[in-house]
Amino acid sequence: MAAADGTTQVKAEAKFVRVSPRKARLVVDHIRGRSVPEARTILAFTTRAVALDVEKVLRSAVANAESNPNLRWNGDDLYIASATVDEGPTIKRWRARARGRVSAIKKRTCHITIAVAQLDNGVVAASAPKEEAPATEAKPKRTRAPRKKKEATA
Repeated sequence: MAAADGTTQVKAEAKFVRVSPRKARLVVDHIRGRSVPEARTILAFTTRAVALDVEKVLRSAVANAESNPNLRWNGDDLYIASATVDEGPTIKRWRARARGRVSAIKKRTCHITIAVAQLDNGVVAASAPKEEAPATEAKPKRTRAPRKKKEATA
């Protein structure tokens, strides 16, 4: 798979993972753009349960890159080019509540995709750095004129 910038990427995907996409994105955001050994260390010390699923996908992506006969990359020389978590189908269940009512239970799923690429001379190929917003001067706080008291009518 070739990326937009011309680098070759190898990906792995886990579909229908039984965890909320929002929770999975919290873990994936920590490893995006990092080298594979560094990402493995981060995932090993992450206390969230979804870190195990993300680590499985990362291992699969590295194995795909190492076993590709056209590439033959070393796993330690790779970095995470892209890592995304997409929303999967929601399993809908219900639970009985008081007075004959029901409440919905939504069991969310997600699809985790990780793409790895070769490091260029040991340096992570980072995208363009984010530009910070220009510092603006603090505006003085607006003060309101005191309200006029209503006169009592007799």
